[in-house]
Amino acid sequence: MAVSGRLKPWLSDKRRLARHFLAVILLGVGVWFVLPFAIPLPPGLLANPDASPVFTDRHGTPISHLPLPDSSRSTPITLDEIPADLIACTLAAEDKRFHGHGGIDLLATARAARDFLSQRRIVSGASTITQQLIKISSPPVNRGPLTKVREALAARRLEMTWSKRQILAAYLNRLDYGNLRIGPAEAARFYYQKPPADLSLAECALLAGLPQAPSRLNPLRHPQRATARRNIVLKRLATIGKTDPARIATGLAEPIHLRPLRESHPAPWLASQAQISNRRSQIPTTLDLPIQRDIEAIVREETSKLKAANLRHAAAVVIHNPTGEILALVSSADWDDPRGGQINGVLAPRSPGSALKPFTYLLAIERKHRGPASILADIPSPFRTPQGLNLPENYDRAYRGPVTLRTALACSLNLPALRELNALGGPAPLHELLTTLGLGTLGPDPAPHGLGLTLGNAPVRLLELTNAYATLARLGHHLPPRLFPLDTPPVASRLLFSETQAFLIADILSDQSARAPAFPPGGPLDLPFRSAVKTGTSSDFRDNWCLGFTPEFTVGVWAGNFENQPMKGISGIDGAGPIFNRTLRRLHRDHSPTWFKRPPELVEITIDSRNGKLISADPHNPHARRDLAPADRLPPRASAADYDPSGNIALLDPTYAAWFESPQNLRRGELALDPAPPHLVALKILSPQDGALFLLDPEIPSGSGKLRPVTNLPGTVRWSSPSLRIDPAAPEPIIHLSPGTHTLTATDPRTGDVQRLTLHVKPL
Repeated sequence: MAVSGRLKPWLSDKRRLARHFLAVILLGVGVWFVLPFAIPLPPGLLANPDASPVFTDRHGTPISHLPLPDSSRSTPITLDEIPADLIACTLAAEDKRFHGHGGIDLLATARAARDFLSQRRIVSGASTITQQLIKISSPPVNRGPLTKVREALAARRLEMTWSKRQILAAYLNRLDYGNLRIGPAEAARFYYQKPPADLSLAECALLAGLPQAPSRLNPLRHPQRATARRNIVLKRLATIGKTDPARIATGLAEPIHLRPLRESHPAPWLASQAQISNRRSQIPTTLDLPIQRDIEAIVREETSKLKAANLRHAAAVVIHNPTGEILALVSSADWDDPRGGQINGVLAPRSPGSALKPFTYLLAIERKHRGPASILADIPSPFRTPQGLNLPENYDRAYRGPVTLRTALACSLNLPALRELNALGGPAPLHELLTTLGLGTLGPDPAPHGLGLTLGNAPVRLLELTNAYATLARLGHHLPPRLFPLDTPPVASRLLFSETQAFLIADILSDQSARAPAFPPGGPLDLPFRSAVKTGTSSDFRDNWCLGFTPEFTVGVWAGNFENQPMKGISGIDGAGPIFNRTLRRLHRDHSPTWFKRPPELVEITIDSRNGKLISADPHNPHARRDLAPADRLPPRASAADYDPSGNIALLDPTYAAWFESPQNLRRGELALDPAPPHLVALKILSPQDGALFLLDPEIPSGSGKLRPVTNLPGTVRWSSPSLRIDPAAPEPIIHLSPGTHTLTATDPRTGDVQRLTLHVKPL
């Protein structure tokens, strides 16, 4: 049927309108479903949010949370770990139609546009949670209409590619809750010190309200504002109608009970170790958190007792011997002390005093075939150094004559240790051993330290020295210390010295009766179970140390002042000793202590403590001592020639002559000089050197022309010279110098041995 002329224009307009409507529909579909894919998602959204590194102890318990580079802290969690109340409150506060829109809330957008047109200002926002997620995941940019359009399109794309659960989890874990806390886990930890699952409805509402304006609503500074915002969130939640009104009422009435987290945590020094983490969010350590906390308290309490003696700082480390793992490390007594509290005393090189002596005696046992019963001379002994002659003293300025190696080490006598190191050829063997044990602060050359190395004149680190003692506790097996198990996997131990040698040193260091003359019983070195222990005190009381072990644990303690001020007469037993005592007791509170099994090659012997020779066991002999020795290297048996005719007084060789005649000799009733010793020490002139030049200075009041020679046989040698006057004196004569070249002759009257040297004397 033909269409009338009047209907043609109408039909044409209708088709045109249909085409326009279809075009609009297609355009809308394209804008809603296609155009969003032209907008890239923010790179920050494609990667999981950074988690603040968390140091954990050996059991997985968190020790400390470190800040991210922007100083914020974040702990992303799954949506299942976020309580339903917090999710509901967040949706009520930010986007109540979240589950009903496709990324853009058209109703909210229309309402916001209407309000803007009517009031000529922004009254309400229309951003959905998805749009906000795009915004907080994007780099900061100038805010404008085009930015909002791009964010809206990106939100649409995200809604078409992610599930609602993914979007919600990503959003919550990126929310800023103020005080540099990102995400609900950190917010709950910071404001309430509890996990999110333990939050009440009111607490969830308070947290949900903070992201709107974290600074303005900061509940720590503006609790009334935060409370008002919380109540708004709860009332919005009530209008949704999915929450029990009674719970809403209870939440509105609940007062704010904040428990703000204070960032004082155990092992604060761990933050300085963050570079080892390789950007891991969890950094396992070998620390045992309960032990770490207890040792920190011990160090803090014991140092506070000695402030009057000018002792303010201390450090301690505990090593688990079987594994080399560090169970506790206390860097300082007070991390907040402005006078160096943040120095790590475990790693700071300090003078160890006598704490190195055990390794000198270890070498003497190994290389000189000494044993605990070997007799050493504790007598005044000059030693030549690059600076001239040195006459060291014992700590108490007393000299005991012949002593066993056991007594010398247990009582920490200086002279026997120096003489043993000298007999080993100087400091090189000790330097080599200590370097092999991991002491990295000694330098490559042992010469500058000289024999004083055994007395601690070279600085060492507490951690390294403690691990050297742990090698003794492992009976010679060396392991490096381990703190971060993922970075330092276990390695096989190296045997650095024999188990027998290590056992003998441990046996001596655990002998309470042997150390009793220097360290009275009942002090901090004595524990209710057997343990090896050694103290050290540097010159002028600037450092004191206490190190020791059981088979299970090794403990090292340093006490002093980081600014190097001397303490007031505090030795290792007084300063570091109490910390050592309490620490080892704490370690064995839950672990029964044991002791080493004696090596089969060692046998028990009875010796005379005056000469180290074998005697029969006699309970009435005050000098009889039980000791240990290798079965194939027993001391010689005592004979009548070793005593005076009465058999009660032991005879000494002329090495002891000067000491025997001095006021230092308090043993005249038990010792006497042997007029004809069977074994004689060869004469050695220590000073002056052959060819030495002396200058006479007339301006020195006492004169510079007097020379007192020194030998290894004080009081024994006879001196003569054809051109110099010699006055007899004790222990060595006085030689009066005059200009010219002179010959001096030293004669050993015991053997007739003669040594000569030439001196050159000139006026100044």
